Amino acid sequence: MPPAEPLFRALTRRDYLVSRSPWRAAAYLASSALTGVPALVLLCVAGVLSFVLVGLPLLVLGGLGLAAVERRRIRIVDPAVAVTPHRTPDEPGIGAWLRVRLTEQATWRELAYGLLHALVLWPLDLLAVLVAVGLPVAAMAAPLQLAADGHEARVVKTVLVTGYPQAFAAAAAGLVLLAVLLCPLGAFAGGRAALTRAVLAPRAGELASRLLEVTRSRARLVDAFEAERRRIERDVHDGAQQRLVALTMTLGLARMDAPPGPLADRLACAHDEAGQVLTELRELIRGIHPPVLTDYGLGPALADAADRSAVPVDTHAELPRLDRSVETAAYFAVCEALANIDKHSGARSARVTAEHARGRLTVEVRDDGRGGARPAGGSGLTGLADRIAVLDGTLTITSPPGGPTLLRVEIPCDPSPCDPSPCDPNPGDPSLREPTPGEPLPCDPSPGEPADRSG
Repeated sequence: MPPAEPLFRALTRRDYLVSRSPWRAAAYLASSALTGVPALVLLCVAGVLSFVLVGLPLLVLGGLGLAAVERRRIRIVDPAVAVTPHRTPDEPGIGAWLRVRLTEQATWRELAYGLLHALVLWPLDLLAVLVAVGLPVAAMAAPLQLAADGHEARVVKTVLVTGYPQAFAAAAAGLVLLAVLLCPLGAFAGGRAALTRAVLAPRAGELASRLLEVTRSRARLVDAFEAERRRIERDVHDGAQQRLVALTMTLGLARMDAPPGPLADRLACAHDEAGQVLTELRELIRGIHPPVLTDYGLGPALADAADRSAVPVDTHAELPRLDRSVETAAYFAVCEALANIDKHSGARSARVTAEHARGRLTVEVRDDGRGGARPAGGSGLTGLADRIAVLDGTLTITSPPGGPTLLRVEIPCDPSPCDPSPCDPNPGDPSLREPTPGEPLPCDPSPGEPADRSG
């Protein structure tokens, strides 16, 4: 039997008595004194110090420490980890830590458990071990006691034994009694651990609060990541690319002014190389964060990605402006799907459709390839699925052998309040006019961002 099996489950097994589980139960109950005695001493000290107003803080801190130890001690009989119910303070420092701890219900539950443990629980645990293990073992030691005395022995300080037949009979009775009492001992230890978990482990509301905080922190990390991508794209676009454009123009002018000969040939080669580097840099900028996605939204960005695909792609996307994180996640999911279609599917055509209805963005990528796509096969879609999951969205792939393959992305979202109109370019839409110098782009809260982001 695996040693990490929960005690209540082990009680239902036929080999319970010959397994380690009874002794795990006895060890759990006996070790209760290791925390109960210090808790009782702390309670007495805190009672004395309560006259100088430091007793209650000492009890609270003691309850926190005792609860942490008890949550770990549960694992002797139950391998399931009992996590802490406490929140992490939003600010550093002992003051912020104390404010959070003193306002949590878990802190006062732990204090109540500490008082109960110090006064009642650990003596009961020791009594259970003494009755279930101590008495039978004492009876089983009757032959040894008789051999040590030489004349007589008292079994458990009660029954007088004067001969070895009586001693071995007492030992046999002790063995039977041990087998009988080990099952109630295991049940008591399991109930004792369940009580500790019920008091010291997080409640449903606390778990929901922690899960909400984890979800929010993941969303903040994604937002920070996307902001960093936009910053890098902006710096490359406005810095390195502009310098490279100037260098290309200078080389072109020098090539025109140079007389025919070796120098003109070298300038021509340098001019061509600079042009290739500029093209590669523009592709890199699109991979980091495409300017068309920032400027015009997901619909035009999907059309741009379809135009750059080696496989003919038909697009249909009439969308409002959405949250940036939603647009970015959907865009890169489509780009990854189109890249997989180009490399692996053998498809002759593909279709991308996107719509926003009833508070949900739905994007589908369908191709007529050979099918058999597997997300775990190194396609890169697993990471995109995790990224979409942060937004409470889903990414599903249907790809039977022989095709067709359908990738579907669903993300709950609402239209962005900065631009509720469709993203298709409309010359009459004032939101798509050329911004004046220093004016922020539509739906872009970053002031001073250049208006020309076409790359």
